[in-house]
Amino acid sequence: MEKSSIMQHPQPVIDRTLATLPDRIRLSFGCAVTPLVSEVAALPAAAWTRHFVPDNYRGEWSVVPLCAPAEATHPIMQITSPPSCADWVETEYLAACPAIRTALKTLCCSIGAVRLMRLGPASEIREHRDHDLAAEYGSARLHLPLTTNLEVKFLVNKHAVVMQPGEWWYLRLSDPHSVVNHGASDRIHLVVDVQMNDWLAGELRKAAF
Repeated sequence: MEKSSIMQHPQPVIDRTLATLPDRIRLSFGCAVTPLVSEVAALPAAAWTRHFVPDNYRGEWSVVPLCAPAEATHPIMQITSPPSCADWVETEYLAACPAIRTALKTLCCSIGAVRLMRLGPASEIREHRDHDLAAEYGSARLHLPLTTNLEVKFLVNKHAVVMQPGEWWYLRLSDPHSVVNHGASDRIHLVVDVQMNDWLAGELRKAAF
């Protein structure tokens, strides 16, 4: 793995003014997903690691680490996103995905964990909270759907968020959320943990209001 200059992870700064934002925001920009989907399809089967908390889901939920904690060598540790991590590196899988690298460069903020998350058919991620992931706490998780189907239901606060491929979304994941895939095809998202800054706060406010 090589260190990336974009993987700096400063200490979060709490901004309570961001607590007034909605729990889901579609950002004003997106990207064409066909090149990204082609890159994902070309990844080896061994790139995918089964999620390490089996009690949180039913069925098939697997992850490819694209930016991982610098000290992580085991695949399970590479797919984690510890809030205390200050040193992130690009993995061999991101090196094989130039279109995904280009998509990440549209985010003008510090990036931490970057992962591909695949929820298989007839699978479910049970309701849970990621307590530190909200803009007002200084950290956010952005989703870019790559493949989905009409039978995927992503709920935040028990209300569905309808996300289409190529759309960047902010979700307040410190709130209760769950996902179910009742369809016959995989749901794959590019999931990016970022640190809040003036640029992202401005983009969220612009898209929300």
